[in-house]
Amino acid sequence: MTVVIVTGASSGIGRTTALRLAGRGWTTVLAARRAAELEALAGEIRAAGGTAHVVPTDVADPAGAGALVGRTVKLTGRVDALVNNAGVGGDASVLADDAAVRTIIEVNLLAPIRLMRAVVPVMRGQGSGAIVNIGSVAGEIGIGGAYSASKFGLRGINDSVRRELAGTGIGVSLIEPGFIATELTAHRSGLPGPEIVADAVERVLKRPRRRVVVPGKYRAAILLSNALPFITDRVYAGRAAKKHANTAD
Repeated sequence: MTVVIVTGASSGIGRTTALRLAGRGWTTVLAARRAAELEALAGEIRAAGGTAHVVPTDVADPAGAGALVGRTVKLTGRVDALVNNAGVGGDASVLADDAAVRTIIEVNLLAPIRLMRAVVPVMRGQGSGAIVNIGSVAGEIGIGGAYSASKFGLRGINDSVRRELAGTGIGVSLIEPGFIATELTAHRSGLPGPEIVADAVERVLKRPRRRVVVPGKYRAAILLSNALPFITDRVYAGRAAKKHANTAD
């Protein structure tokens, strides 16, 4: 039995990833706030012959990480993989209110840190495991306000934890999607579906990698922004402030 925890499993990338891994024979532990959606997903997985456990979790709750990992161990006896997928977006302006900024940081950065802190001792005891953090291209190119800050931070902690756990048998990988068709991007059209991210997650669970950017076309944008940051400055100059001003009006 191979056990994986997927946070944010009630929709989008998390839901698709859970379905993909369950279809490969993994026992999935489904975590999110929306219990009804998790139960529906678990029913779908079981109907297809898979195994799923529902553990409703608010990852913004400081106690949620330990409770989720503890419940998983009680149910299955082990944790082979953790997919830190739960995330929220927000206003790209520095003028976003404090409550919104706190939520972004709690869910996108502090929750993955707490979950890794909870799961690493279990994986160390097993002598193996895999952690996958779902970042964002916005964690490479600063254009998303507090959202970018949270994903930059996630990239930093991912690198740090990967180096800390080198040689322990625990792989640590970062997946950085660009714009993907999910609830957060419903206003955009022509985007690739979450399957592209689920595929990347499956690949790094089998063979951990430092970073995977999907779709691959965003790698060029990251390289360009790093090499010639003034171009990104010009392209995005004033956009967030103007949008915030229009919203405020």
